[in-house]
Amino acid sequence: MDKIQQHQKWLLILLVMNIVITAFHYTDNFLDFEHYPSPAWITQQGVWIAWIILTAIGIIGYVLYIKRFFWLAYISIAIYSITGAFSPGHYFFPAKVAFSFKMHTLIWLDAIAGAAILIFTLYLITDDLQESSKR
Repeated sequence: MDKIQQHQKWLLILLVMNIVITAFHYTDNFLDFEHYPSPAWITQQGVWIAWIILTAIGIIGYVLYIKRFFWLAYISIAIYSITGAFSPGHYFFPAKVAFSFKMHTLIWLDAIAGAAILIFTLYLITDDLQESSKR
């Protein structure tokens, strides 16, 4: 297995992990919308719409990586990482009720997963730039 195939495998693992974790968090956010603090402009339906759009961008990013359109893939996956990496943003808005253990857990699992795929994408970019400079 060459380096690109290994990267592709790890990217798929991180993407699936992120999709599953964000699905749990966004579903909980949708179902328990009134308890999740957020900006006034976010609606309950907007939570699902954002998840669908950002998840599609992540999947497109993975397909672009497979097809070796690396820079488009990196941009897409970095945008997708927002689904999780920005989850702690809930803490910047006043909560109507105390966060439950479940809410804290989902927010931080989502944040860790989003950060992991973003960090891996930055690693891929760095690796790609180093390989390009050797040519």
